[in-house]
Amino acid sequence: MPKIKTLLLTGGKIHDWEGCGDAIEEALNAAGDFDLTRVNDDLSVLEAPGLDPYDLIVFYYTVGEITDAQKNGLLNWVASGKGYAGVHSAADSFRECPEYRAMVGGHFVTHPKFREYQVCIKDAEHCITEGLDEEFIVADEQYITDYDPRVHVLATALWKGDALPVAWTKSWGEGKVFWLALGHNGDACQHEMFKLLLQQGAKWAGTPEEDSGQ
Repeated sequence: MPKIKTLLLTGGKIHDWEGCGDAIEEALNAAGDFDLTRVNDDLSVLEAPGLDPYDLIVFYYTVGEITDAQKNGLLNWVASGKGYAGVHSAADSFRECPEYRAMVGGHFVTHPKFREYQVCIKDAEHCITEGLDEEFIVADEQYITDYDPRVHVLATALWKGDALPVAWTKSWGEGKVFWLALGHNGDACQHEMFKLLLQQGAKWAGTPEEDSGQ
């Protein structure tokens, strides 16, 4: 099977996108499934036809503003049958863009303090969660999101007694969307379960539906 032509786009404010981007790049390269190109802090690549060479975008970005040309380039490209894998603060990008939030499937609301917490796999039958520990502890920043109830939740963590999403999948047109809440800093991105969820989620998102299983 040919490698998935993948764009890793990192940037924005607040988070250490350089350190996280390095860890994400290392994990994706280690998987062996991706033909990877990295672009740092330059959203102009989203403007059509900038994404045409790729089948998947892995996105680590925080806040920022997106132009109409960039928004339309990204959303139309995904809807045409491509893949989007958003990591952590990808759910806190472009706060003034409801269309982007709709594509991701939810958006950041708040977070507790950085701490250790338990992640539980909700759907252990999905190809993304295959082979993962069904419960594991991370030291990370838990993202609390307002999310579309139609997303397919793969993993959860407790916050104030409620099990809230840590990873989900959804569709956008003919395309596939995966979001992973983990990955606040470089150390968090080195967690073995983070790397497995990232690798398997990105592979799922970048693989055409007829070839990807669930």
